[in-house]
Amino acid sequence: MLCLGLNQGEYLTIGSNVVVQLDRISGDRCKLVIEAPREVPVVRGKVLEREGGPRPGCVYEAPRYHKREIPWDRSKAQALLAMRSLLNKMDGRDGDVQALRRQLNHMFPPVQSEEPASFNSVSNG
Repeated sequence: MLCLGLNQGEYLTIGSNVVVQLDRISGDRCKLVIEAPREVPVVRGKVLEREGGPRPGCVYEAPRYHKREIPWDRSKAQALLAMRSLLNKMDGRDGDVQALRRQLNHMFPPVQSEEPASFNSVSNG
């Protein structure tokens, strides 16, 4: 099985008459645009299996670790905001603070809609 990585907007061709383009990525989902002749069936795996079709042997069960192992809830969002607030108070004291901020922002990119939160429950507990 060929495994390709695509960036948003890139495409691949299958034969001379099928084009698959990566339109966008959002979280753990992506949107594909597929151009194929009507004679070429394009069927979502879920639909194929629901209608009794066999699951192709080359298809593997992808891990969904981020949803199962690390459930995201309000308390984790508050803890993340508390960490960012502490980093703001520590800025300028140590070069490690900037490195920690870069790592935190890499793992959890800041969202414009993050609201200032009361950190009493996070910092006292």
